[in-house]
Amino acid sequence: MKKFFTFVLAGFLILIAQVAFAETRTVHLNFQAYVQDIGWQNAVGNGKVAGTTGQAKRLEALLINCMDGTTNMIQYNAHVQNVGWQGWKNSGSVAGTTGKNLRLEAIRIKFVEPYSKVLDVYYRAHVENGGWLGWAANGEPAGTAGAGLRLEAIQIQIVPKGTKIDRGGKAYYEKAQPGLVVI
Repeated sequence: MKKFFTFVLAGFLILIAQVAFAETRTVHLNFQAYVQDIGWQNAVGNGKVAGTTGQAKRLEALLINCMDGTTNMIQYNAHVQNVGWQGWKNSGSVAGTTGKNLRLEAIRIKFVEPYSKVLDVYYRAHVENGGWLGWAANGEPAGTAGAGLRLEAIQIQIVPKGTKIDRGGKAYYEKAQPGLVVI
């Protein structure tokens, strides 16, 4: 019985330490886009834009890295032309494709626990013929699916949990969704 309580107590203390660690640190990440006719762009940091605007070039892949080497802090999921949602990738993994000329159409990004308890991730997509859509957050989709529109750029912002951000409108459209405005 003592072993069981020691095990439970140790697990609880580890969880508390992880949450305290997440609360007291700044998350440093960078992300980069694989762009049509360009390839991998240089990585950019929190609040910056990866991709292009005004050049009619598709994003084909996205890679997010946590600067401290953590691979289980943030996850992302890309919706790819002719593929659909690929499934969640951990930081350091490529979402999307390279060398296949397939466009990214939407993206979802989220923190995993315990980081999701203390941090929010906001992101928005620049979409073909439509420009910047509103901000999505914490695993919500941003971009389009089933509308045949390419993502051209993405912006990612990490903030402390509960920080209010003006979302600026709708972040995601599906072709089958009532009220879809073809942008």
